[in-house]
Amino acid sequence: MIPSSGVIAIPQIKVLKLDVSGRLLWQYEGSLLRRRPHTLTLRAFFDIGDMRVADEVLKKGDRFVETFYNDRMYNIFQIFDGPRGKLKGWYCNVSRPAVFTQGSVSWVDLALDLWVSPDGRQALLDREEFEALDIEANERELACSALEALQRRFRRMRPQPP
Repeated sequence: MIPSSGVIAIPQIKVLKLDVSGRLLWQYEGSLLRRRPHTLTLRAFFDIGDMRVADEVLKKGDRFVETFYNDRMYNIFQIFDGPRGKLKGWYCNVSRPAVFTQGSVSWVDLALDLWVSPDGRQALLDREEFEALDIEANERELACSALEALQRRFRRMRPQPP
């Protein structure tokens, strides 16, 4: 049923980024785009100042299409320039599988990140931070396997130069 105002409300989902000890690192809201048994996709807007990532600068107002998985050890953020809408690239976080509730998604960041430019170039980020994490050897191996899966996924996708 459509509300009498004619406007369809898009559910807001709270995103909770946690460290390996369960401490909250960052919290924000996104608009639900799609929910499936193992994935949750949101639209969110970058709300902090400029941040350099590999060969790109993320800016306040950039649009993120974020896909979280509860059966994979990563999430993928497709990032678009706020004012122009041009694809900037993909930021992939290696993480523990996400936890979905009715109004939130939480995920534990394992520090290891992959940046993929629109032309397919890949940059591994925060390897030293990952190596310093106090996690079990098995989880470290699973995280490295998740990174390899991401790298293969984007090589197969073969993004094209602008």
